[in-house]
Amino acid sequence: MHILIITGIFPPDIGGPATYVPQIASALAARGQTTTVMTLSDASSPFSSPDRESDRVRGEYPFRVVRLPRQAFKPWRWLRTVFTIVRLGHRADVLFVNGLYMEAILANLLLRKRLVQKVVGDWAWERATNRGWVKDHFEAFQKKRYIAKIEILKALRAWWHRQADRILVPSDYLARWIVQCGVPKEKIAVVYNAVEPIDSIQPSPVPFATCLKLRVVTVGRLVPLKQVDQIIQAIAQCNGVGLVIVGDGPEHGRLENLVRTCGLADRVYFAGRRSKAETFSLMAGCDLFILNSTHEGFPHVVLEAMSLGLPVVATAVGGTSEVVQNGENGLLIPPMADELLSQTLLHLVTFPEERQRMASRARHSMERFCPMAMIEGTENVLRNNMSL
Repeated sequence: MHILIITGIFPPDIGGPATYVPQIASALAARGQTTTVMTLSDASSPFSSPDRESDRVRGEYPFRVVRLPRQAFKPWRWLRTVFTIVRLGHRADVLFVNGLYMEAILANLLLRKRLVQKVVGDWAWERATNRGWVKDHFEAFQKKRYIAKIEILKALRAWWHRQADRILVPSDYLARWIVQCGVPKEKIAVVYNAVEPIDSIQPSPVPFATCLKLRVVTVGRLVPLKQVDQIIQAIAQCNGVGLVIVGDGPEHGRLENLVRTCGLADRVYFAGRRSKAETFSLMAGCDLFILNSTHEGFPHVVLEAMSLGLPVVATAVGGTSEVVQNGENGLLIPPMADELLSQTLLHLVTFPEERQRMASRARHSMERFCPMAMIEGTENVLRNNMSL
């Protein structure tokens, strides 16, 4: 089987697809599938030259990676992406779309290939939120009507999901939402994401200026829905607690100003964008992981935290409760619960044995998310096995 995987982000980018795509592409290649990844890359990437195969030549990946420059003039980049998918897709048996949905659908109008989409969120909601057009949460966004430009985004998103032959989602929560977009239930397959066992990670020392009782870490793109500002404000109310923030994004400057305003320069460390190995080392050097989002389709980073043996505090949104069992391998709190977040941190500072108990159960709960189940489930969907 020849598989063309299409994605908007890929290492050295960070984020869910940048973690998932190399993992699943490597596994498919190891199982004898001919796999090509087409992605966008920043100009700063050493592999940013158009159509360059340096990733495979240097032996980093066991599959071909074709990269197009992300920072090109957008209309030109958009057209070039469509034509590149057409060129690469001629030999493919299936297109596995993990981003760049519109470009992939338009290219497939010419290719007429089998098309499988991996959907981990609502592109229309994320775009409208990031541009400041709406402030509503995920669920409210689905129910309300907005001005024309936002309704056009919603219509486009629903249209291209309906064009897929199969849709693969990592949570039951997202499966229910996709049905609301007008996709027949029988077209949807739920395959949980997985993480490889994380062994031999050397914890990275965190450069805090003070001796702390609890080191907290959060990882992700610094955008409003992650509510990192609320984590900072909670830290300000908890003496002896420090925070490591791994990631970058449009909120970075505002968050740094908030840290200075709260007088937390010696207790909050901005690690910026890091490689996966560096991120794991920083996480391993901490005592607790926090995910404070207002929405998560399926939080892959929570699986990574649990695999490292970190207890988790997360908001009970989206598919998060399918991973975190409250009081067992972590704690769930409502979104936008500023005071409860600080109270939870104070409780975990006071009772370290509670953290240790949840950390032990976090590792054990990873048995549900084994890589083999994800790989076989995904391959079955790509092969058009409708029994899933």
